[in-house]
Amino acid sequence: MPLQPHSWILSGTSAATAAAARAAIVRSGQPGRAGAARSCSPCARSWAGPVSGVLLPSGRRGLTEGLRGATSWAPWLRASVTGLRASGGSAGLRASAGPRSPRTPMGPLTARLLIQRGRPKTDRLGRIRSLDLSGLKLLSEHLDPSLLARLKQLQELDLSDNLLETLPPNVGLPHLRILHCANNQLWDVTTLAQFPELEELSLEGNPFLTVNDNLKVSFLLPKLRKINGKDMSATCSQVENLNQELTNRVRAYWQKFLTTRDPEEDAEKARADFVRSAVRDVCYGPESLSEFTQWRVRMISEELAASGGTQVHEADVSKKSPQATAACKPRARMMTSKQPDDVPLNLSSSKRLRVSLPAKMEDLSVDSDGGQASLQLEPLHFLQCHSRNNSPKDLETQLWSCAFEPVREEGHSGSTSQTVATCGGEAVCVIDCQMGIILHKYKSPGEEFFSVAWTVLTVVTQTGHKKRWSVLAAAGLRGVIRLLHVRAGFCCGVIRAHKKAIATLCFSPTYETHLFTASYDKRIILWDIGMPNHDYEFQASQLLILDSASIPLRLSPVASCPDAYLLAGCEGGCCCWDVRLDQPQKRRVCEVEFVFSEGSETSGQRVDGLAFVNEDVVASKGSGLGTICLWSWSQTWVGRGSRSTVPVVILAQLQWSSTELAYFSLSTCPDKGLVLCGDEEGNVWIYDVQQVLKQPPPLSAPPQAPTQILKWPKPMALGQAVTKTMVNTVVANAALTYLTALTDSNIVAIWKRP
Repeated sequence: MPLQPHSWILSGTSAATAAAARAAIVRSGQPGRAGAARSCSPCARSWAGPVSGVLLPSGRRGLTEGLRGATSWAPWLRASVTGLRASGGSAGLRASAGPRSPRTPMGPLTARLLIQRGRPKTDRLGRIRSLDLSGLKLLSEHLDPSLLARLKQLQELDLSDNLLETLPPNVGLPHLRILHCANNQLWDVTTLAQFPELEELSLEGNPFLTVNDNLKVSFLLPKLRKINGKDMSATCSQVENLNQELTNRVRAYWQKFLTTRDPEEDAEKARADFVRSAVRDVCYGPESLSEFTQWRVRMISEELAASGGTQVHEADVSKKSPQATAACKPRARMMTSKQPDDVPLNLSSSKRLRVSLPAKMEDLSVDSDGGQASLQLEPLHFLQCHSRNNSPKDLETQLWSCAFEPVREEGHSGSTSQTVATCGGEAVCVIDCQMGIILHKYKSPGEEFFSVAWTVLTVVTQTGHKKRWSVLAAAGLRGVIRLLHVRAGFCCGVIRAHKKAIATLCFSPTYETHLFTASYDKRIILWDIGMPNHDYEFQASQLLILDSASIPLRLSPVASCPDAYLLAGCEGGCCCWDVRLDQPQKRRVCEVEFVFSEGSETSGQRVDGLAFVNEDVVASKGSGLGTICLWSWSQTWVGRGSRSTVPVVILAQLQWSSTELAYFSLSTCPDKGLVLCGDEEGNVWIYDVQQVLKQPPPLSAPPQAPTQILKWPKPMALGQAVTKTMVNTVVANAALTYLTALTDSNIVAIWKRP
């Protein structure tokens, strides 16, 4: 499709575009937006739901509302949700998936029990065709292969609502066509390969399984037609394409490996080295599918090495039945790229739009006069994934917060993530930045989400297996925290935290279960969400209540002592609290209020941007000043003495937009020494402050210009150019490979560094 310079045009909206599951957009926001639209707090801006308001003395509207309406989870992998339970106004949590049986398991299976629960009624195991073993609290060791192997004619088996972590090998069951394993604790699906005749499979409610396991199942079971009640044809075609690409890449890697191999090296050692290096180096597809791709790369490389590079067995997916193959082929023809779709999304056709990108992008950055080299960042994706009622015409939903997922594997602190969570309106989305795919979407009708934060929990199963869970906390207008187990696709539970809206939240960098929430009730609460038990139940508890003189807007644990002090940017300035848990008081007032020098003119004014650049330097921003302030925590704290009001020690000031509008949040990339902030024109301001901090300029010097400004790319949609929008938040991942910006016109913009 022809493209205008620096513009993107949306292609058609056929269902085929679900292959990439992109929710792409773009059109400008409402004309005639005035500064008054942003002069109120984020809580008051653009609320379109039924809500009661009270005019506060400051003129801002404080909104309160109880939890109302049902929540719905639209995950990439699963659609089923069971109920949540919150114990009154307390912090009690109840998981929404997993078995609800008592923990005490039953004993091993017996032939008598199988005959009692089998159909048709018979006195011989070999004649049973359907067997219901659901709800018996079965453990994996209770499934005796020698006993089950006697069910020679069994075609349907129900193992739902038990405590199974895996299925035993060598069960037999050569005629099994239907298998139900919902609501267990399964963490491995490879043993399902022993049932080659399987046509229907149910795996819902197994919190340790992810979309990678869906793809493994599609590969391992050549005749599978349905999983979790959904047709497998789309997943089938994607696995075929993914497998073919991985095979080609492993073969190419083998040829490269042969050129570097020492001819005298032991053959067995060489094969092991090839497999190990192939798994490490051969990559394809989104990060969210890395478990599946590494699994297939290992299989392909082992086969290739064993045959001396002469052959690789064809994938099982290519051996599907004629009916399944016929269902897959039309889907494969409609695909416009090899980007895997994994499983169909429960999104309207308007959400399956694609953005066409030119092969080369002109540099859109503007260098400062400081001589620093600008970053090469290319616009990659523009997504509309927070629309109310999935409407493509929704250009009013304002997006507020985004955060990149932390690396889940222990010992990989240097790794970085390309998965980002975004929130705005009634939805929380999890996006793969590389592919522009909406991995998961959580919706709560009537809610307005303002903030998201990640943590990684280590969960131990009943048999002692350790699993790392990425848990996403989301909160907003209703004062309720929702804990989302993203990979498995369900909401773990809720905490009714505040009576008014929650402006922001953040997890402690040292304690994975400690969560700070800041509310329009002028309180900050430190919670311990606890660890989920074997029934996936949480029991959260309050650790501290911090009272504020004004509404807290941003939170930042002090980088050098995160367990001791918490900074907050508030409507009335910048405040600090003592959060040490070994102190007796459980309710505390602000210990220190930080004020800025006369030159910065920020004393007593709103601080709506706050983040640490490194362990000592803080970046903060107020409204209507045109500057971002860099100041030293350590120097400021040393000069505190016994005062409750302390002037900060300013190191430098950065030039920013002269707008008087508020609530543009700044962020930092500490590993790269960067400060990032959006503005009212849709631009992204980027500051490399490493040199500034090495040689701070005189205080009389003018503010430092940005290293570069990413101009709004002016994409095209629905025949109109998006010429202007506001960037509320901009965040980069630790390696600065991806940069995500959220706007006030329902656009998630993603840039990539080549």
